[in-house]
Amino acid sequence: MTQTQGPLSGVRVLDLSRVLAGPWATQTLADLGAEVIKIERPGEGDDTRHWGPPFTTTTDGSKGDAAYFMCANRGKKSVTLDIATPEGAEAVRRLAATCDVVVENFKTGGLAKYGLDHAGLSAVNPKLVYCSITGFGQDGPDAHRAGYDYMIQAMGGLMSITGQPDGAPGAEPMKVGVAVVDLFTGLYASNAILAALWHARATGEGQHVDIALFDVQAAMLANQATNWFVSGKAPTRMGNAHPNLAPYQPFPCSDGMVVIAVGNDGQFRALAKALGMEPMGADPRFSTNALRVQNRAELSPTLSALTASFTMKELMAALEAAGVPCGPVNTIDQVFEEPQAIHRGLTVEQTRPDLATPIRTVASPIRLSRTPVRYDAPPPKLGQDTDDVLATIKPD
Repeated sequence: MTQTQGPLSGVRVLDLSRVLAGPWATQTLADLGAEVIKIERPGEGDDTRHWGPPFTTTTDGSKGDAAYFMCANRGKKSVTLDIATPEGAEAVRRLAATCDVVVENFKTGGLAKYGLDHAGLSAVNPKLVYCSITGFGQDGPDAHRAGYDYMIQAMGGLMSITGQPDGAPGAEPMKVGVAVVDLFTGLYASNAILAALWHARATGEGQHVDIALFDVQAAMLANQATNWFVSGKAPTRMGNAHPNLAPYQPFPCSDGMVVIAVGNDGQFRALAKALGMEPMGADPRFSTNALRVQNRAELSPTLSALTASFTMKELMAALEAAGVPCGPVNTIDQVFEEPQAIHRGLTVEQTRPDLATPIRTVASPIRLSRTPVRYDAPPPKLGQDTDDVLATIKPD
């Protein structure tokens, strides 16, 4: 069977978002086959086109779009419109009348003055799924505030549990190395949009999807939040240690570090045997996970002394043979050199006529057996589709 269409083929998305959370959501929809029309400011475009270095290089040797823009805008059409003008706002309204979904991440209420808020666009298209992504949501005492990933990582508690513990060298609250709140928000948004689309197709009723970075960060606290709910004690920074499992952290080798992730008592006994210390598996201080967590301060240095005599390759071979989960601490380049990454095709390479070299982005992790993800178009040049898209809407 030859697959010719994505699972969201026929779904049309109007993307008024920029930077990361919104574009991440709409790129997911584009990968799944939706037509995504990205509205950008004339002459400037999405802010992330300028968030560099590094930048791509055009065929004439000049600076192209930033790499940051490329990570979240694959498969979209770029239309330049000034929504602050009556003509631009009217063009957006006409486009919205032809779309199934609108995604925007303006400040709460920011699009009302142009008639492009949920009330305005649902009036012209009652079936419309209208997704608003903001820092704090559509209501509440902070609804008016702007929200950015870094500040939400801080305010939402993530930085309080990330970094070295107090008293250790370099101890301070630490952000995660990528904008995880934006990325999780994009994923929650795309899930919510699909649920709302299902409802709209069944009932003919659109709805307003309200996604807040702060809400998402709170949800991301997961077991750390429930640790607090159950114990009444707020979790703190533990470096690379796990609050509920031990050993579950990186350990040194002679040429790098390997993460050992022991999830049960059987795996710990297998670890002890693989390291040549089988009696440790029955040591009453370490015989259960709860005891290992309690005696972590004794366990971790003992294991580190044992692993340090191995190379990474030697340690991983021994642990894999013993059935102990483990993995190397890779640099970014090493990730895409992993045989598994190559086998799974985790790099997407596309060409754009104005750029001197192909664009490489990370493949979608979604694998569908009947309707696979498609990569039909690279991240677009600013305004490249304006004339073609606007020609599809007709004046009254």
